[in-house]
Amino acid sequence: MKILLVVSAFNSLSQRVYAELSDRGHRVDVSLASHGAEAVRAAVRTAHPDLIIAPMLRTALPEDVWREHTCLIVHPGPPGDRGPSSLDWAIAEEASHWGVTVLQAEAAMDAGDVWATQSFPVPPVGKSDLYRNEVSDAASAAVLSAVERFAEGSFKPQSQRDPDVLVRWRDFFRQEQRRIDWDGDTTSAVLRKLRGADSQPGVLDELLGREVFLHGGHPEDRLRGRPGELLATRAGAICRATVDGAVWIPELRPRKSSGDPAPFRRPAASVLASCRRPAEPRLPEAAAPLELPPERRTWTDIRYRQDGDVGFLTFSFPGGAMSTDHCRRLLAAYRFALTRPTRVLVLGASRDFFSNGIHLNVIEAAADPAGESWTNLNAMDDVVEAVLRTTDRLVVAALGGNAAAGGVMLALAADEVWCRAGTVLNPHYRKMGLYGSEFWTYTLPRRVGSETAERLTSEALPVSAATAVRIGLADRLVAVPAQEFGVEVGHLAAAVADDPDLARRLAAKAAARQAAEARRPLAEYRRAELARMREIFFDPQAPYHALRAAFVRKQPSGSHPAPATGGAR
Repeated sequence: MKILLVVSAFNSLSQRVYAELSDRGHRVDVSLASHGAEAVRAAVRTAHPDLIIAPMLRTALPEDVWREHTCLIVHPGPPGDRGPSSLDWAIAEEASHWGVTVLQAEAAMDAGDVWATQSFPVPPVGKSDLYRNEVSDAASAAVLSAVERFAEGSFKPQSQRDPDVLVRWRDFFRQEQRRIDWDGDTTSAVLRKLRGADSQPGVLDELLGREVFLHGGHPEDRLRGRPGELLATRAGAICRATVDGAVWIPELRPRKSSGDPAPFRRPAASVLASCRRPAEPRLPEAAAPLELPPERRTWTDIRYRQDGDVGFLTFSFPGGAMSTDHCRRLLAAYRFALTRPTRVLVLGASRDFFSNGIHLNVIEAAADPAGESWTNLNAMDDVVEAVLRTTDRLVVAALGGNAAAGGVMLALAADEVWCRAGTVLNPHYRKMGLYGSEFWTYTLPRRVGSETAERLTSEALPVSAATAVRIGLADRLVAVPAQEFGVEVGHLAAAVADDPDLARRLAAKAAARQAAEARRPLAEYRRAELARMREIFFDPQAPYHALRAAFVRKQPSGSHPAPATGGAR
């Protein structure tokens, strides 16, 4: 079928729906609703779609469009749930399960007939993590079911006027409802509010006399202080006391009206430093050991553990972005992992983002963005090179969530790439105006061939996990729910470590690396890539600078991110 996706942004869910519908042979085009009603109408006239689907839509479809075409809306709530803040309410009310509904567009918001619905569990994670995993899984299943039913032609959708559909309107979830009472809210209540707004919109609060939005929240088991007191920093996050404990907050966003020149999300400690008066003391750095005892209930973004012959180096950075500091600390942790007696080393988080490459927000906030871009990229290259040069054990990149740009290339440096079903990869740099680095000119053609590598980087389209395995970009599809991915990876890695053939594989790996180095040293790939990137970074007129600023500041970039005109950002 010809399917048109109408989206407010080509976000993770929209990309997954695009990729999985394309995998099933449908011709899929995309139109951005943010470009206005007339742009949507024009896209409909051009695409002549059999079906229109809106996976993520903040505005209403033009009435003439939904009256003349079957238009299906993906709503992140169970049948009968209505309103713009469904997931926020689910988290605030501590729902154990929630749902996704695919319904037909009509005049009233979320009131159309139901074509498909899928329930999902609600684990204690942030809203954005929940959205990219459990919600995404349920939405994908529901959309594919609805498309199949539409194609059959005989399915009659369920009316929400049926007496067995409990209709409930939920208002927009406002900042007043998110506000934290540091003198009264328990740690669990604080965490619930923080997790319900971790990516957007954040929780409005005041620190050192300045209004900021708090993004993300994790418990702390040992540090204590007066309710609301700032206690310590760790790896860019800040720790703040509650009435019965403390929480870690990884990121802050200054309010635009504060006058801060960088009013966007970035590591909390750096934002706090800009708020602090010269006479005020710095918070102590409460470092956490790389190998945390399993009973500890605290936050750190990099951890190492060992189970028999398998080492697990887990890392989880907000939004998947890796700053210079993130990269340097990850490299140090990787070098530590190499000192441990293991046969298999697994890299990646148990769920959510693997990596999206360099940290554009930190770069944009830097006094010298070009210089910070260069420093960050070199630090990222250092990590990738360390993985590529590892020959004494098998390295597995375990992608529990999405990866893009340099993050994909970090994964490709490993010997094997394992993706959870539903993961979306964006193995390209073009939408940010970059040539790319992280040894992509070596690892990508090595895996998929030069022709496919050229197509992936030039088309700049999202790739599903299933397609990644089919074309050789990944090695294994792990078809489990998000909450089970870490355990399943552990079982699979243990089986690899116990394989009697592993010694032969490692010997062959070392020989292949030596032969490849003789043909063309890794240093030459790095030098050539960095030369191209340096030209871009230090050219004030290069499109990268405007594209980066627009991306970070959430402003129109002048370029269309949808596949119909060249692919996803």
